[in-house]
Amino acid sequence: MGLYRLAMASFVPLAISGCQTGRGLEGAWRASIQFADGALAPAKDLQFLYVFNPGGTLVESSNYDEAPPVPPAYGVWRSLGNRRFEAKYLFFMTKLPAKFEELESGGGWNPAGHGVLLETIELAPDGQSYQSTIRFDAFDLAGKPATGGGSGTGRGSRIAFDASNPAAR
Repeated sequence: MGLYRLAMASFVPLAISGCQTGRGLEGAWRASIQFADGALAPAKDLQFLYVFNPGGTLVESSNYDEAPPVPPAYGVWRSLGNRRFEAKYLFFMTKLPAKFEELESGGGWNPAGHGVLLETIELAPDGQSYQSTIRFDAFDLAGKPATGGGSGTGRGSRIAFDASNPAAR
């Protein structure tokens, strides 16, 4: 019975994580995303930073979070098996002020609705990179579908300490 427990203790984490390293998607990642259509398609240098937490929650931030200002996205992720994962994350959208004076008077970037990103991720066998497909849907303040949605692809790599690569620090 002790050998069975030891074997199961080694196998179960690998089955849950979906990769040979046992780490699965958990951890910090940097990805390049390219939308083929929709409001995000003109952003040719879009990058996301993610943290996939144990238990299935995630936080995402992009290099465009300040244009216009929007907060990070928050969401959930799950394993689909065989190194495949699905992530769903939401963020609040803001609208451009009508006049510069709105910023001076304390107004400005008011709520404009929210966005939902749904991403299907396929992790490489070594667990250090992935490829994905992604869908963006926009919603107005009432929660009704809005224009601007689109689909695209992504490529990500795990953030790790790597003394030989200054860009990875």
